[in-house]
Amino acid sequence: MPAAHDPRPLTGEPLSLDLLNTRWVDGGRRQDLLTDPEGLAVWLTANGLEARFAADAPTLRNVLAARDALAGLVDLPGGPADDATAAARLDAVLAHGRIRVRLTSAGPGEEPEFDDPAWGPAWLAARDYLELLTAAPDRVRRCAHEACVLHFYDTSRNGTRRWCSMAVCGNRAKASRHQARARA
Repeated sequence: MPAAHDPRPLTGEPLSLDLLNTRWVDGGRRQDLLTDPEGLAVWLTANGLEARFAADAPTLRNVLAARDALAGLVDLPGGPADDATAAARLDAVLAHGRIRVRLTSAGPGEEPEFDDPAWGPAWLAARDYLELLTAAPDRVRRCAHEACVLHFYDTSRNGTRRWCSMAVCGNRAKASRHQARARA
């Protein structure tokens, strides 16, 4: 059976940030895609992982552990060095897999291996976060709108993106500033 429609307002971010974005605010109420295996199936499908991993309770439990570890890291002012406990939680997820280096017909290659396939999506998200930190840690951001909890990887040329979506959160901020000026 195909996965249901993805209700999240922001998709398409790198895997680790897309996992964080399985929690969002809609109409002032917190939403969570990962409350059951059906929501996990939606997330796996959105990230092209549905053919490799089962949307079952053990996988969901592990993905939630990875999401909590990531949330503890990205919401820190200075990043991972600020909280050894959060870093240890991410390391605990990473302990369930590794990269196997191989020589393929196309040349050198890497293939992830997991001690249990139920750890696969969680491990891939944790590994993705490390890759983002290696590439450009200052580009991993939380939306600047005070009511938004979404995260994004800033790919703008000058690195000044502030909003998860200019059409939604950016527009809200502009409207708030306009209303404040009109009242004054």
